[in-house]
Amino acid sequence: MTLRFEERPIDDTPVHTRDLPDTPQRERRIPARAWVEAPSELLRLGEDFGGGEAGYIRRISGWLLWRAGPPTGADTCYLAIAADALEVQHAFRLLPDGSGQGAGPGGTVHDRFRAWKEDLRDHGR
Repeated sequence: MTLRFEERPIDDTPVHTRDLPDTPQRERRIPARAWVEAPSELLRLGEDFGGGEAGYIRRISGWLLWRAGPPTGADTCYLAIAADALEVQHAFRLLPDGSGQGAGPGGTVHDRFRAWKEDLRDHGR
């Protein structure tokens, strides 16, 4: 059974990079604090806009995708972290009106979230 995002229980079980799942978790949320190797940028991701702690979303071609803030309707920031080099990161900021901006690994600055995720896919690790 798939739970709505806000209904998914938070799973604080420590997890290493190699154990982060490939696909979205529909029955639980993995908070940034549970990731043993979490870089400090991830732990602070939602601080500047009150987005709360970042949660794990999925892997995209070797990138670990995290989100601070709700999935829709509010300030949200996504952070893609290279699974093999945690200092390599790309962020996308999504605003409540649906606009956003973020640079992808291909060097392009995107104003559409989908295009940013496609850049992650096309420039896999």
